[in-house]
Amino acid sequence: MSHATKTKRETASAQADPSPRLILAETTLGLQPAKAVSAIVVAGLWRIGEAVIISLVGVLIYWSYISDQTGLRQAYAIAIPLITLLAIFTLQAFELFQIAVLRAPLANAPRLLTGWTLVFLIAFTVVFFLKLEGVFSRVFMAAWYGIGLGVIVCARIVLSWKIRRMTRQGLLDRRTAIVGGGEGAEKLMRTLQEDRESDLRIFGIFDDRWDERSPDVLAGYPKLGTVDDLVEYARHARLDLVIFALPITAETRLLQMLKKLWVLPIDIRLAAHTQKLKFRPRNYSYIGSLPVFDMLDKPIADWDVVLKWLFDRCLGALLLLLLAPVMLLVALTVKLDSRGPVFFRQKRYGFNNELIEVFKFRSMHTEQSDVTAARLVTRDDPRVTRVGRFIRKTSLDELPQLFNVVFKGNLSLVGPRPHAVHAKAENRLYDQVVDGYFARHRVKPGITGLAQINGWRGETDTQEKIQRRVDHDLHYIENWSVWLDLGILLRTPFSLMQTENVY
Repeated sequence: MSHATKTKRETASAQADPSPRLILAETTLGLQPAKAVSAIVVAGLWRIGEAVIISLVGVLIYWSYISDQTGLRQAYAIAIPLITLLAIFTLQAFELFQIAVLRAPLANAPRLLTGWTLVFLIAFTVVFFLKLEGVFSRVFMAAWYGIGLGVIVCARIVLSWKIRRMTRQGLLDRRTAIVGGGEGAEKLMRTLQEDRESDLRIFGIFDDRWDERSPDVLAGYPKLGTVDDLVEYARHARLDLVIFALPITAETRLLQMLKKLWVLPIDIRLAAHTQKLKFRPRNYSYIGSLPVFDMLDKPIADWDVVLKWLFDRCLGALLLLLLAPVMLLVALTVKLDSRGPVFFRQKRYGFNNELIEVFKFRSMHTEQSDVTAARLVTRDDPRVTRVGRFIRKTSLDELPQLFNVVFKGNLSLVGPRPHAVHAKAENRLYDQVVDGYFARHRVKPGITGLAQINGWRGETDTQEKIQRRVDHDLHYIENWSVWLDLGILLRTPFSLMQTENVY
């Protein structure tokens, strides 16, 4: 494939339809785009929920049996939370918060009984050695042990029903594609199939080879296309994990394929089950019993997704309230300055190249508005209104994007800026100018970002300007934290003073 053909295909991947093979796989296997639910988050939330349950049982037993007029005595006020924490840590040590365990509560009841019994044996031992027998009621402790165990088992049975339902809906599956063919891929897939507790759902094989070394069907799964087809499919349907079934010695092939796949928001692993070169166990991670090398991790995953969602929605709503008077004033001046609507809506690239509609205050004359941003705004551009020049210089035109953050959820407060679909630098589309441009779409775009606070806001008419933006965006993605987001937000007002390249 020539470089020009490859570039054209990558550029169109955000909007092109999947190939017939991929549509067939999606229809046959039920791989409709579905939002994933992190098993790590589900297990973490249940830890919190179980801690609340254990504490409530203890408090209710106290108030119903030994409570007096003075309220909760100090000894019980200390003992109930301490025993609750001890229970959570003990059950965690017994690996009782894994999704596979929560899915089958009765099968794991003996282990739960052992862990719960150990908690109260430790509690009774501490009471004995500290000579607190007269402080704590034996009836209270026995009731908490028995009733608490029953309530936990019942709660876990209800939870297992919910988890099985989520599993049937595919919300807890890790949608997985295998890259590679031949004997190594077949052995890999057999290994994964033997793991009954695995949450992987394989939907097919992708390989750049089309010869006898890579058959069309392997271990019952069809070969759906090349790695380019895999990138195309991942733009339209949910993909969580890619496993390379290639030997580590195939360095050139690995690098070529990895270069195509690293722009996707997925985990990428290299299977190590057939590698002749053996490493120490700690050098591997494991998918069930399958040893793998971690090549790329999805940025902002599991609890980080929750933290960023809370950060965006809560702080975004607060900013929307605080800035409402400013937004009303800007809206009024836009309306009075020129004919046309107050808001301007524009298609831009969002997470995983999804096309989203971004809100802005209109800064151009209505009849000259450039919806696709095919032509960059330049100094003294006649298309820009008088008010438009001011609100563009001060970035006040971006404030309506808070609606995207708070109500639509397709923007973050902080992230790579969403570029218009046909935006160009040096008369070339951005992805043609910067190698790996679409890698910046592995996270949600933002109203402000690391590039903007470092002076790279405004016009992007040269390769250097867009390259520097992308460099900062990729650095942000690889080093994300809530503190980094907060720091960027705090620095944003000061960066707005730099208006040299903003027209």
